[in-house]
Amino acid sequence: MHHPRAQGQDVLRFRTTDVDEARQVIQERFYANFIDVPEGRSRFTARFDIAALGPLTLGRLSFGAEVRIRFGELGSYHVDIPLGGHLTWRQGTHTNAVATTANAAVFQPHGDTALDRVSTDCSMLAVKIDPKALNDQLERLLGRPLRTPVVLAPELDVAHGAGLTWARMIRGLFNEIRAGGLLTRPMVARPLQEALLTGLLLATGHRYRDELDRPDSALRPGPVKRAVEAIHSMPQHPFTVGELAVLADVSVRRLQEAFQQYVGMTPLAYLTDVRLTRAHDELRRGTPGEVNVSEVAHRWSFDHLGRFASRYRARFGELPSQTLRSR
Repeated sequence: MHHPRAQGQDVLRFRTTDVDEARQVIQERFYANFIDVPEGRSRFTARFDIAALGPLTLGRLSFGAEVRIRFGELGSYHVDIPLGGHLTWRQGTHTNAVATTANAAVFQPHGDTALDRVSTDCSMLAVKIDPKALNDQLERLLGRPLRTPVVLAPELDVAHGAGLTWARMIRGLFNEIRAGGLLTRPMVARPLQEALLTGLLLATGHRYRDELDRPDSALRPGPVKRAVEAIHSMPQHPFTVGELAVLADVSVRRLQEAFQQYVGMTPLAYLTDVRLTRAHDELRRGTPGEVNVSEVAHRWSFDHLGRFASRYRARFGELPSQTLRSR
């Protein structure tokens, strides 16, 4: 049975037990698709809440049953963040990947795409991103045109650092949009759209990430510049937000707010990202046998090797050992 309810022009609340109706809504709001429900599995009960925010489409989706979904090429960037359960997915040559509550799936506009298994208990945040909007935002951040569209790393760590911050932003904004109010107003929504695009570019791995670490910061306020300079000059130092706030000569709250507005992440998430970049540079220049991954991790203040490897892979799309061996 079809139970749609619109909450304003760009928000849809949808419930159905009919697979074809669910497929139609996904096609209208996201992409053309084929949904397969294996026989003898739990009863199909689709629950979709979908909202538009300019160049982004945000959805909370669940199916109440194990499903397989084939899309073909998407034509847009897309991120799936499981809120429970897990999904197995593939795109192009990237196969047998598993997205969990700690590790989101990131899809490119091109490449045959499928969710091979969405678990019965999987509820996910689905984020569709217009390719032109994302690449235009990257050009604005870099201050120059791109020669080729950005290719994002296929997986995003949403349990730590910048990825966690971005996922929280998506979830919080989506909840506010569903509730109506100011976030549906263009004057309020437009800066939030840019913040989400910038946040994604700072949270994921891609070929322009190193360049974004030191963007043209002429428009950044003095406190942010002072904190960024301190981080870059001593990235191994065990900074706290309070210490950075003292160096920036502002309150902790003001520094947090300014970093979210002008950098797209928290001060400590930015510190972690700078450390990861330094570790990546060292591994990229190193020679196996002469450079040790564990020593590099500790040198850049990552005391837990497993968490370092997870964050590194989310940031650069490969493990630290793979970077070292590629030399």
